[in-house]
Amino acid sequence: MSKKEDSGGKKGFHQTELYAEVPATCLPIVYSPEYNITFMGLEKLHPFDAGKWGKVIRFLKEEQFITDEIIVLAREASEADLLVVHTARYLNRLKWSLVVATITEIPPVLFLPNFLVQRKVLKPLRTQTGGTIMAGKLAMDRGWAINVGGGFHHCSSDKGGGFCAYADITLAIKFLFERVEGVARATIIDLDAHQGNGHERDFLEDRRVYIMDVYNRHIYPGDGYAKRAIKRKVELEWGTEDMEYLQKVELHSEGALNEIRPDIIIYNAGTDILDGDPLGGLAISPQGIIKRDEIIFRAARRRGIPILMVTSGGYQKKTARIIADSILNLHRQGLIGEEAVEA
Repeated sequence: MSKKEDSGGKKGFHQTELYAEVPATCLPIVYSPEYNITFMGLEKLHPFDAGKWGKVIRFLKEEQFITDEIIVLAREASEADLLVVHTARYLNRLKWSLVVATITEIPPVLFLPNFLVQRKVLKPLRTQTGGTIMAGKLAMDRGWAINVGGGFHHCSSDKGGGFCAYADITLAIKFLFERVEGVARATIIDLDAHQGNGHERDFLEDRRVYIMDVYNRHIYPGDGYAKRAIKRKVELEWGTEDMEYLQKVELHSEGALNEIRPDIIIYNAGTDILDGDPLGGLAISPQGIIKRDEIIFRAARRRGIPILMVTSGGYQKKTARIIADSILNLHRQGLIGEEAVEA
């Protein structure tokens, strides 16, 4: 259990609402209906299912695992929160619709007035970013936390891309380093199909952060400069299947956590590794994804290391069901839930 700072943090840090106390009756699962992007069908122009986060929550409610009363409502990250990592120049650039259209890969956004872009596109992403920062503190308090959104791993302090406008992983780690006693080392385990070049660029010179990244070597972003930050790099070929993939994930996650014991694990659990994903190019089954998540949570639990999971990429309509099934499996295995908090 961490010694917690108040919401103002240590002397000299800005006031934030993201570290407010959460009732003990809540599970450390963070979500807001604000996560979902719906705007005159524009969201359908990107292969991303821009309502997948709400669908995950709906499935978890149907299975009677959660209710609205026991999940943590995400708050939008403020400008002061974002400035912990982002440059003012970068945040100002997001006031241009062209910049946001390029980052989100939805060209018609270019033609929208920026106040609509802020409300309909960027506010949902800022709320997911706030959710990741909140989940970082919850993971330290409870031993585990899941932000049903977030995982914008292509965004760094001064550059967005690949549907990622805010560097939520970097922000969550920086908040922990600055505001929570006993957090001096973090390990990022990035298992999205794409290289996580955003957090890699942000932590290139920071020896407190250990990065393991498993990705399809042939696809976006192919950022050779950022790869220098990866301590454990696992590059996959087109069409990699379950057996090879799960062996590599288990071998290297164990190796990474044995090499350096962190105070927290940030697990970027992208589901774009799923067979048939239009952008990921891998061939992992739904059962393979569920097993992958279990391997990472089990490795964390065995060592008593707090873990924060974010959902990141996943570009097919069926990914929401798989994320929900994976969370239910983690609960069945005793790796999350009240009993996991007590353990």
